[in-house]
Amino acid sequence: MEKLQNILKHNFKQVSLLQKAITHSSINSHVDGNYERLEFLGDRVLGVAVASLLYRIFPEEPEGNLSQRFVKLVCKETVADMAKTLHLNSFMKVLSDDLRSNENVLCDVMEAVIGAVYIDGGIDAAIDFVNNHWRELIDRNTNPPKDAKTALQEWAHHHGFSTPEYTMVRREGSEHEPLFIMKVVLGNKSALGEGRNKKQAEFAAAKTLLEQVQA
Repeated sequence: MEKLQNILKHNFKQVSLLQKAITHSSINSHVDGNYERLEFLGDRVLGVAVASLLYRIFPEEPEGNLSQRFVKLVCKETVADMAKTLHLNSFMKVLSDDLRSNENVLCDVMEAVIGAVYIDGGIDAAIDFVNNHWRELIDRNTNPPKDAKTALQEWAHHHGFSTPEYTMVRREGSEHEPLFIMKVVLGNKSALGEGRNKKQAEFAAAKTLLEQVQA
């Protein structure tokens, strides 16, 4: 645990929190024995921390630009990549090694670690943690990324289509861990996307459809 704490740049007062944050339910299925509850908390803390950092770092940017940056920084792919950057996959306690490369699991463990930092040191420690590890990503992109919904809408306009239409197909999962499936339609083409909220699912659907029409 000492080596992992050095990588994370946070010395835990309650090391048991960190141990729980890297433990998959395949090892311990007890409700308080794995990372799932911490992941639920960490997901929200990450959002607050990133939003707080963006608000301070880009004082002259409008809400739309901040939102585009935010979506990119908290999406599953970015969070999972950060988990690999911090070598969490090497420290994870899992029954099958296949889980060490699972993007969903990596994302969940990263968020669980953030939740553990929050409980261990409070919101300031959590924001410092996110600043330490996400700041390079923020600084690397001087211009806000163009989100998939915006890119799809611009493609549609350029090619004479009407605005893409989004509808919710269904909602799955538990109350505290929902999964939304959204559908986007453009002309005679459509695509599905999933996410932890409707907005994320819409972005995922737009990304899939954009890849189709640009292929």
